[in-house]
Formats: sequence, structure tokens, C-alpha cells
Amino acid sequence: MSESIVEEESTETEKVEEKPRKSVFYPEICSWTNDEETGYIAEIFLPGVEKDTIKLKLNEENLFVSGETDTVRYVGAYGLCCPIDAENAKSTYKNGLLRIEVPYKEVTINTVEGKIE
Repeated sequence: MSESIVEEESTETEKVEEKPRKSVFYPEICSWTNDEETGYIAEIFLPGVEKDTIKLKLNEENLFVSGETDTVRYVGAYGLCCPIDAENAKSTYKNGLLRIEVPYKEVTINTVEGKIE
């Protein structure tokens, strides 16, 4: 004789509260070398983002930024043209514009002065 177990199907549906999904965008960036050619300036457009939601990470060759509003999450990673001194970066945020100023790292490892004839 074999036994079978029959599960009763539930006729009640469980209500699951879903949070609205945020749209994810790559923020616009504008970057250039400063007038003295000693560092790098980047401006990243993060409209509507509150300053306390912004995360900025830098290393010698890259910068990563994220921030969010109620409906949008901005995420961007950017490769830089030259090695930077990330420890001496300065950033400000005002009216949806994150401005980052960072000096170039002095490149002295394995370099020699080139002769020009």
C-alpha cells in the first residue's frame, strides 16, 4: 500500500508590497586639464540628487560616482587620461553639479629626459 500526501492549494493570494524600481542612468561628465596643466577637473551632472546620497571613489586611474533621487539612480565609472593624486582631490556639489579637482601624480618612475635635436 502506498501513501500519498496531497497539499491543499491556498485560495488566498498574498499581497506583496513592491517598491517602485528606480531608473538607472549614466551621468553626463565634462572633463579637462586645468589652466596650469598640473591637474584634472571633472564636472558630473547629477540633477535632483541630494549631497548625502553621493558616493565618490577615486584611485590613480579611475573615478566612480553614484547618487540617487526618489526615482533615479546615477552610476558612472570613468577612466582618466593621466595618473592622478587621488588623496589630494577636492570636490564640491552645488545645484546638481559635482565638481572634482585633482592634481596629476608626478610620474618619475623609470623615466628619462628625452633629447630633442
